[in-house]
Amino acid sequence: MVFKKSLLVAIACLPGLFLSAQSKAPDNWFNLDPTADKVNGTGGDAAIQMLKNKSKKSQTVIVAVLDSGVEIDHEDLKDVIWTNPGEIPGNKKDDDNNGYVDDVHGWNFLAGPGGNVNHETLELTREYARLKKRFDGIDSKSLHGKDAAEYKSWVKIKEEFEAQRAEALSGMENATKQLKPIEDAFNVVEKALAGKEFNADNVAAINVTGNEELKKSVEITKMVMGQGLTSRKDLDDAKKDASEHFYNQVEYQLNPDYNARAMVGDDPNDLTNRFYGTNEYEGPEAFHGTHVSGIIAANRNNDIGIRGVADNVRIMTVRCVPDGDERDKDVANAIFYAVDNGASVINMSFGKGYSPNKWYVDQAMHYAAEHDVLVVHAAGNDSENNDLGGNFPNDKFNKPVKKGLFSKEKHVTTWMEIGALGWKTGEKRVASFSNYGKKSVDIFSPGVQLQSTIPDGKYGPASGTSMACPAAAGVAALIRSYYPDLSAVQVKQIIETSVLKLDGEVIKPGTKEKVMFSDLCVSGGTVSATNAVALAEKTKAAKKSKKAIWREAGMGKINKNLSKEPRA
Repeated sequence: MVFKKSLLVAIACLPGLFLSAQSKAPDNWFNLDPTADKVNGTGGDAAIQMLKNKSKKSQTVIVAVLDSGVEIDHEDLKDVIWTNPGEIPGNKKDDDNNGYVDDVHGWNFLAGPGGNVNHETLELTREYARLKKRFDGIDSKSLHGKDAAEYKSWVKIKEEFEAQRAEALSGMENATKQLKPIEDAFNVVEKALAGKEFNADNVAAINVTGNEELKKSVEITKMVMGQGLTSRKDLDDAKKDASEHFYNQVEYQLNPDYNARAMVGDDPNDLTNRFYGTNEYEGPEAFHGTHVSGIIAANRNNDIGIRGVADNVRIMTVRCVPDGDERDKDVANAIFYAVDNGASVINMSFGKGYSPNKWYVDQAMHYAAEHDVLVVHAAGNDSENNDLGGNFPNDKFNKPVKKGLFSKEKHVTTWMEIGALGWKTGEKRVASFSNYGKKSVDIFSPGVQLQSTIPDGKYGPASGTSMACPAAAGVAALIRSYYPDLSAVQVKQIIETSVLKLDGEVIKPGTKEKVMFSDLCVSGGTVSATNAVALAEKTKAAKKSKKAIWREAGMGKINKNLSKEPRA
């Protein structure tokens, strides 16, 4: 599932966020410098200026955005979208013989003869349905060995599924009620404005002396206006979005009888078939993928909109994430596609709680690492410790993967896991929603109120590790562009070694507890493009594998035997 809650849905689902919200974020803050600008940005603008001062030349790199789809003709993206040099647009032929017809700008693994998949079930729901057929009504005392162990999983999944569905049903019933405190505050403030325009300046100028109700209403109004809800229309839209959010959970995500896969026309459990889908890059809901793409690579030279972190990137759009949980098959095949078609960096701003075919995703991850591709993944938005497991995909192989004659790899060597930061310094710098992990989350990156590209040629804010991930991926792309001889492993090491170390305590996400920042991630710091550039400049390139050279030369051939489950 994409780690996305739109602003308006978030108001309904996470009212506590707005009661503790900070003021509006500075424009393009994710590119600002922590030292010069006093915000927790990447320092992307300063890093690019450093490179220009050195007269450093760059090489175009491809970043694959595995997501919900991308609006490829957006004014700030159209010039940075990848074009497949081996494909002739619109001739309905597979000109480059890669198995995908007319894949000019990428591929969509969620579409087929029946249309485009929008809503999907959760993996929890799919596991519930699968195990219910086996174990519902069975006497557990008759089960032994693997059956008994799987029955225990069934009991856990059944309990979790029923709890989530009950919560969604309750949420659907009460969605608009959760917005009532904001509506009440707007009513009080509008009365106090006495006909003046309902805007941030006029609200801030209201005299609240001696009127506690008005003071509280003004505070609430200023907070939600700072997050983007600035009018009655926005409030009405919030009500609509909140209702749709819970409706989608009940009718699609947590509905065991819902089957969207018929649209695609393939069997999601048949992992031998890698060649399905269409070239409809945008899909039915491209907000998330478009926003992510802008953070990485929005045109820096057109004097409109925003600036992406990297300045010489092409975005390859690979649609594999619906509104619901992505399927392991689609994720793995999207990674294979990205690697085989020349991506240097893969951005994955999604995740889920179960992964029944993780071994196949592991193969794809290993394939990416073998071919010198950096994989950047969002840690998730549940305020949870990823060290405790239950967040997929991740960098740990279910079974060690053989490397050479004697050693076995237990994790993906080119993987980076990213947590989210707010823009202010101090103990609240870590986003309250961000997952964390001293062993499993590598670094933190800007992820609150990032302004970026959205569909219909527009711009808007969004928050999440989904946004922190492309901010870090943009820095990785910058290094790979200006220092192309460095391997993916080296780029990972450079970014994690060159972090801006954060001393002192911060609020642990989801709690009021204060912990050392170093307890929340491996590196103990936040991404720094300027530090990374300085370290890259001093780093001697390591020898690349033949497969890495093969990928960079664009001489890839599809390996059609990757879907066979490996032995332990």
